[in-house]
Amino acid sequence: MAEQMSVDTVPPTAPVHYDFQDAQSGDLGALAAIADAMKSDSLADRLESLKRLGVLALAMGEERTREELVPFLDESIDDEDELLLSLAEVLGDFVQYVGGPKYAYVLLRPLENLAAAEETIVREKASTLAVESINKLVDVMDQPQVEEYLIPCIARLSSGEWFTSRSSAAGLYAAAYGKVTDAIQSKLRAGYEALCKDETPMIRRAAAANLEGLVGRIEKDHVVTFAIPNFRRLAGDDQDSVRLLTVEPLVAITKRLDTEQCRTLLGESVQRLCGDKSWRVRYMVADHFVAVATNVKDRGLQEELVNVAIALMHDNEAEVRGAICTQLDGLADLAAPDAIVTRLQGPLQELVDDPSQHVRATLAKHIGSLCRVFGKEGTIEHLLPLLLRLLKDTFPDVRLNIISKLDVVDRVVGIDSLSQSLLPAIVELAEDKQWRVRLAIIEYVPLIASQLGVHFFDEQLSNLCMSWLGDPVYSIREAATTNLKRLTEVFGVDWARSTIIPKILAMATHPNYLYRMTTIFAITTIAPSVTPEIVRDLILPSLEGLVNDPIPNIRFNVAKSMEPLTAALRRSPDTAPLESSVIRPTLARLEEDSDPDVRFFAHRSLLAIGSAAQAPVATA
Repeated sequence: MAEQMSVDTVPPTAPVHYDFQDAQSGDLGALAAIADAMKSDSLADRLESLKRLGVLALAMGEERTREELVPFLDESIDDEDELLLSLAEVLGDFVQYVGGPKYAYVLLRPLENLAAAEETIVREKASTLAVESINKLVDVMDQPQVEEYLIPCIARLSSGEWFTSRSSAAGLYAAAYGKVTDAIQSKLRAGYEALCKDETPMIRRAAAANLEGLVGRIEKDHVVTFAIPNFRRLAGDDQDSVRLLTVEPLVAITKRLDTEQCRTLLGESVQRLCGDKSWRVRYMVADHFVAVATNVKDRGLQEELVNVAIALMHDNEAEVRGAICTQLDGLADLAAPDAIVTRLQGPLQELVDDPSQHVRATLAKHIGSLCRVFGKEGTIEHLLPLLLRLLKDTFPDVRLNIISKLDVVDRVVGIDSLSQSLLPAIVELAEDKQWRVRLAIIEYVPLIASQLGVHFFDEQLSNLCMSWLGDPVYSIREAATTNLKRLTEVFGVDWARSTIIPKILAMATHPNYLYRMTTIFAITTIAPSVTPEIVRDLILPSLEGLVNDPIPNIRFNVAKSMEPLTAALRRSPDTAPLESSVIRPTLARLEEDSDPDVRFFAHRSLLAIGSAAQAPVATA
């Protein structure tokens, strides 16, 4: 094979090292390096050569690639696991190099061998990639090619002695099914049924995992005569690892059936899966509960499934209880609103006090979706007390999830009711020891402020918002400055001038340099939202006082702030002259600072201001 794979040029001079950098341009030495590296003893060299395989194929041409390169790769199957993994992925995108869809079949043989590779963790993944690559080939193959080349490939894999080949075969039936005659489709159904009955659990697992794809391709009559019997067989398997994989095929089957068929053909199987003795199966049912219940269509069966869902809320396993909590939104649509409200109150009370913090966190994330079903009065009476308890949970993720979903509750009950019930707890959480909780509160404050008005905000929340500017966590201080900008946009410039700007500027003389730094960040952030006159009268004088600050970080942040302040001053002809009389002289002084960082940022701001000056000046 070495003679077949040769590239007509001088071999590389350094056999222990291969330089691939020029391969893309077609350099013959580099192409020879790729060909030679494919036979190297070094795994790294062979892996690198596979990455450049397309370049070599282009150089060899389509015919030589089909007749020499692909057979060479096929003979290289028995090699290191990592190489098999890379090869399985490369071959799926190799159709263009062998002559297009007309010759896609030549890639089936090496991929078939990869799909049948003996199991290790890496080789099993290579088999999976090989199946994916074969399915890519099927997309571009026509019916005669599929029938002549792919169907025999599936037959060989399905009858392979080693279980990995039969597992791989299960992933190929769906792609082939729509491209063959009725007679071959019948054989494919028989072959797949044999995999569903295989004595090896791994094969039955593969059959269960791939049944969903096949259900979407077969005719509706065969859903009843073929898919449902095999689903029942797999759903009743003695291995829970097989049964749990039948939930997704169940959803696919219900989509293909009408209401009466769902009730008569699947009702018993659905109930059995929901009450399975294995928690892993019940978890899968809980995780797909709404999809299953919605698609069975029968209202009577859906009413029964609500009881099943409530039973899952009381499950012994926390993972199952957490999974059913993710389904609360869709679950609420499975029965009449009044009935849902009545039936869920008890389970929700228990879940709020669930011993698993994971379950409580999941509940906190999804309980808000029930507000639309409970309605305003029901939410105030039944859900708000639960939300309040979750807001006071000891686990920070629970508190965080409630805060992040308060807007959903607000849309149903209104901010007045929400603030009366939850505001004390929200204010308490503003000082939470977990910074992520404090951050979520900050982001929620503008919504509360816009609904409650300026008077309420000044009394209840103003001092709280200012305290965040001194938070020890930078992300909180940064969010607090953005928060003040949003509040300025809500309440107006006059409010900002009289209420928050004086408080911000008072921090400019604080002995702790972090407070002085925050002053710079805050006024720089809100400058675009206030008038040029406020920048001139309040902000600029305060910054000028920080030009001589003993901390270099303060001085270079002053230099950085001059650029947005200049943009604000240019908005009015009355304040625009301050650029030349104050801003530029200040930056010129900072350009001569003893600290190199201060000089750098001062110079950069001068350049930016100069560039911006070339654009037309906006007037107020």
